[in-house]
Amino acid sequence: MGKRYTIDPITRLEGHGRIDIFTDDDNNVTNAYLQIPQLRGFEKFCQGRPVEEVPRIVTRLCGVCPEAHHLCSAKAVDAVYGVEPPSAAKKLRELMYMAHFVHSHIAHFYALAAADFVMGPTSNPAERNILGVVGKVGLKIGGEVIKQRSNAQKVQEIIGGKATHPVCALPGGMSRPITEDERELIETMGIQAEEFAIFTLDLFQDVVLKNAAYVDVIKSPAYQLNVHNMGLVDANNKVNFYDGKVRVVDTNGKEMFKYSPKEYLDFVAEHTESFSYLKFPFLKKIGWKGLEEGQDSSVYWATPLSRLNAADGMATRRAQGHYEIFFKALGGKPVKATLATHWARLIEQLYAAERWLELVRDPEITSTELRADLTGKIPHEGVGILEAPRGTLTHHYVTDENGMVQKVNLIVGTTNNYAPISISIKKAAQGLIKKGAKVNEGVLNMVEMAFRAYDPCFSCATHSIPGRVPLIINLRDREGNILDTYKSL
Repeated sequence: MGKRYTIDPITRLEGHGRIDIFTDDDNNVTNAYLQIPQLRGFEKFCQGRPVEEVPRIVTRLCGVCPEAHHLCSAKAVDAVYGVEPPSAAKKLRELMYMAHFVHSHIAHFYALAAADFVMGPTSNPAERNILGVVGKVGLKIGGEVIKQRSNAQKVQEIIGGKATHPVCALPGGMSRPITEDERELIETMGIQAEEFAIFTLDLFQDVVLKNAAYVDVIKSPAYQLNVHNMGLVDANNKVNFYDGKVRVVDTNGKEMFKYSPKEYLDFVAEHTESFSYLKFPFLKKIGWKGLEEGQDSSVYWATPLSRLNAADGMATRRAQGHYEIFFKALGGKPVKATLATHWARLIEQLYAAERWLELVRDPEITSTELRADLTGKIPHEGVGILEAPRGTLTHHYVTDENGMVQKVNLIVGTTNNYAPISISIKKAAQGLIKKGAKVNEGVLNMVEMAFRAYDPCFSCATHSIPGRVPLIINLRDREGNILDTYKSL
């Protein structure tokens, strides 16, 4: 009789989820499911409100990537009013966003991912955490991690008013400029951020890439994924986190299409399954064909790795150098090794730090010309897209003539990645759990490594289409006994 292995809760992520692995009589994996049992419903919360309030609301969706939601929402509201923010306002938004990327990527690598490589994927789970990492690499490095995250948070506080849940972007621009003293401080911290990004890439080289056993894991079939690649690019097809068009390249690295925000519904659709509150986006021109890999599949991923695969390069000098090293070391484009996402993320960290310095040294960055004129503008419909640290983020709003929100659709970075994460988990389980293999905590953690590479954030990503998954509410007394149960139709 087959077995069922359950990982509940899955760890080192934001949100809640579980993995169920099913085997046959010979203990070979037949299927694996990533289930997201929570219902969030943020799209509904935004309906019926003035559209200018939405950027202030969505910054509270998540404490991990509030800047992503705030600025993507602001871009959508700009589009609703049909206005283009002044150049200085866009640069100031992007400057804050580069600090957010640096902060987020440092947090994932050192706090969530590094334990699997620094401590070892099958090491004692009591030590396989951030404290274990600090103990092994040293307090000096641990202190520098804290300092650099703090610096990036300080930049977000200076520009956004708060380090977490900032509110600074307004329809058509920004709420306030930065002073020359603030600019100088941000520049100083940007220099440190660039140096630390180089240090982290060197650390990854020493700890991971020089360890033959780890490289074998990265290159093993259990951690390979053959799907299409999505990422935002500038006019030269270089990686850009804040502005540009979404480019999708196929499993061979050939461009399939490129679209502007307002065109996204022509290219992306969403599928639901009864076992989860999270939706499965797919490429609309191909059509949903299930959780399958390959050129004929409609599954794509939107990750740091897919962004590098989808682009023709990085827009900053030092990041471009590491981009070239990355693809040369891994056999050319596109790279299909899921765990290589960690390396790609560190290249992005360097790009964000370099771009931070470019922006803070721009003479226009202290300009007070930060708002477009909204006089006579009639709100209607708008779409904003940018790259969240975890993947392409889309906000789509429809309002009435008074600017009251009628419809909202969000496709969050992790939502894009639900299908590839599901496939990755199944492949990892099939590669690790076989006849005669002992299934212990270390093996199950290596299954978790497949989803951990995506740095998933399930809280803000979970928006099921109504009607597919029932909502069950249990009313309990103070002793925990169920008094009544309510179930949606």
